[in-house]
Amino acid sequence: MCGVQAQIPSAGALALRARIRGLRPGDVERALLVDRTLVAAWCMRGTRHFLASGDFAVFVRGCDHIAERWTRWFVRHRLPADAIERIVGSITRAMDRPRRRDELLDAVSEDLGIRKQAKRMSRGWGNVAHTEGVEVGTRVLPIGGLVQFACVRGLACCVVGDGRETTFVRPDAWIPGWRDLPVADARRELVRRYLRGYGPATPEDLAMWASFGLTDARALWAEIAEDLSEVRVDDSRAWVLREDLPALRAARIDGPVVRLLPYFDTYLSGHKERRHLVDPRHRVRVYRPAGWIAPTVLVDGRVAGTWSHEKRREGIEVLIEAFGKLSAGIKDGIAAEAEDLGRFLEAPAHVTYG
Repeated sequence: MCGVQAQIPSAGALALRARIRGLRPGDVERALLVDRTLVAAWCMRGTRHFLASGDFAVFVRGCDHIAERWTRWFVRHRLPADAIERIVGSITRAMDRPRRRDELLDAVSEDLGIRKQAKRMSRGWGNVAHTEGVEVGTRVLPIGGLVQFACVRGLACCVVGDGRETTFVRPDAWIPGWRDLPVADARRELVRRYLRGYGPATPEDLAMWASFGLTDARALWAEIAEDLSEVRVDDSRAWVLREDLPALRAARIDGPVVRLLPYFDTYLSGHKERRHLVDPRHRVRVYRPAGWIAPTVLVDGRVAGTWSHEKRREGIEVLIEAFGKLSAGIKDGIAAEAEDLGRFLEAPAHVTYG
């Protein structure tokens, strides 16, 4: 999967439910908090993902260009790089165990003698609130942004689960058997993982998926050219890993295969051209403003509608907004998915159609 997008952690858990039969919420929390086989980290497109812990370096180091963009932003806004490095270094030292943002702010203030300040600042998605931060030059930078900068640099991962406030910790202090990778090696492996999850694909698709510049994406493509095989998809050229080609040629599907995918599901973020995923007439109902991707009804790999759910006293109501007529077999598949959703959310579920 190349990770599960988890800007909303509950959506990340629902994405795993759609792929792992019998999964329970406690399984996800145990993997994140106890076994530490899953880890939350910032990587592709600068967004938070759940990753297999052993793959942290592949995806975070492989997306090192995201951190480079942050650094260029600091330069453009004339923020002193040495001061930011001192703060990030102090944050990193303090993350020997999971710590909240306010704890990290206190640690930085005490370590470096920097005054804390509260200021009304944007917190993303249009939210403006009083946010605590530290003085950098003539600016006040929010501690949350500085911690996220540490995350995109691979200096931190975040700990989420069981309703608690998110905390942050160094990967070497949290991930069992921690192993780092050089950026160049991580990027090549990232491209291979991408093609295994999303091929057939093109360098343009890779650039969109990981927020690479197109020149960099094409250069990485060329670096692993001997591992690739060109294929035709309709009238277009695309590529797969050569070792995957026999399995793809032999693949068969007994349809209909129905899945209820949550907000921001990674399946819908892997390609620049999305006609194979959703009819262009309905694209705006799936890919919404401000980067939101709607929960979707997936039938044999294509979006057949959107859905939502709401907890009521009598259980969970699953509302389906279909893009066209659905066969009895597809409706049976939706009912089975809704039943499993109810099992996961520990409440009976019933389906209604809008």
